[in-house]
Parts: sequence; C-alpha cells; structure tokens
Amino acid sequence: MITLRPTDLARGHGISTQAVRNYERHGFIPPAERTPSGYRIYTEVHAAALRAYLSLVPAYGYAAGGQIMTALHRDDLDEALTLIDRGHSQLLRDRDTLDAVRTAVRHLTAESEVAPVPAPDAGTRTVGELAHQLGVTPATLRNWENAGILSPARDRATGYRVFHADDIRDAELAHLLRRGGYPLDHIATVVQQVRTAGGTDALAASLDAWQRKLTTQGRAMLHAATHLSAYLKHLDTDNRTDPR
Repeated sequence: MITLRPTDLARGHGISTQAVRNYERHGFIPPAERTPSGYRIYTEVHAAALRAYLSLVPAYGYAAGGQIMTALHRDDLDEALTLIDRGHSQLLRDRDTLDAVRTAVRHLTAESEVAPVPAPDAGTRTVGELAHQLGVTPATLRNWENAGILSPARDRATGYRVFHADDIRDAELAHLLRRGGYPLDHIATVVQQVRTAGGTDALAASLDAWQRKLTTQGRAMLHAATHLSAYLKHLDTDNRTDPR
C-alpha cells in the first residue's frame, strides 16, 4: 500500500497541508492513521477522496460537496445520491429559467416592434396587484424600485404607486432574471438597456454568459461523477476487506 505524507497529498492537488487537515476534520476525507509519533499517514484512498471532493465543489458547490462526502463516510450512499439528484434538478430548473428569459426577451422585442404605445392608464396595476401577479411580496417590488429596476408613477390623489404596461414588463423581466440568480444591480442595468433602443443586445450577452456558466457546471458534474465513481470503488473494496 502506497503511503503519502500530508505535504504529498496537498502538493498533488494544489492546496495547503492545512486545507487537507481541515477536510479531514470536517469529514470530507476519511480519518488518517497515525504513526507512533503522531504524524498522519494518508493512502491512495485519501487521495481518491480528495479528488472526489475537489471535483464536487465546482459541480455542486462547497456546501453540497461536503455533504455528499460526509454522507458517503457515514455509509449513507442514498443520501449522497439524493444530494446529487438535487443538484441536477437545480441545474435543470436553471436551464428552464434561462429558456423562459429568452422567451420573454423575444416577446419583448416583438411587442416593441408591433405593439402601439399603451395608453397612460391601460392595464395598470397597484403594487399589491402586481406583487400578486408575480407571486412576490410588495416589499420585493419596493426593493426593486430602490435598486433602480422599477420606476412606477404615483397617483396624484393618493400618492400610491401605479404600474403601467412598461413597468409591468420590467417587473416580469426582473422576476425571471432574479430566479436565474442575477444580482439586483445587474438586473437594473439590463432593464435599463431594454428600455432603450437596441437594449436587448446587453440582455442577449448576459444570457449567453449565463448559458456558458450552465454548460461549465454541467461538464463539472460529469467530471465529478468520474472521480466519485472511482472513490466509491475504493470504499466498496474497503468494505469487503473490513474484518468487522
């Protein structure tokens, strides 16, 4: 059996020896055996575990990657697979959201080309009505207004916010982008671009970047699956040879 020092394991993966110790303490790699003098002894099993964990991070994130590894070390394969399934499900939802945003952009572009300018009071919404339509809270819409995403008019008599057709369009677009994980300042920039002539170019660029991000994550999931499968073989071997 090949044995490795902490520095060997760290150097081979481009991390510090402290990171290796931290991963062991958190249960992301198995506990190391110790020499009589107390030094850690790692093996190819630990190396495989470390490769698996580090490959899980770009695919599923730090939290989920750690949870997957600790589940495996509790001998709870089903829990680990459930976490992986959730990650794939989230990626699919993100892809569906991206498709929804692209559809919204096409609709916005088509409407801007063929639809007449709406009458001042046509299809207006109060803050409560628009919040209900989008499935968000009125406070969310006020946050979007503070961020510069929305700029509703005010009723002269009551002072209440009044959302016209363009405001509703901006709110719907903001809602889709928010589901896609975009920060408010980015959404404000995109919505402002959509309001201006040729503004959809900026949005198209954002969607292309989003598409590349999802593709990168999908490839990372495939890469992680390879390393995780290899590590599971080590665990299966250890279980078969465990005298208990």
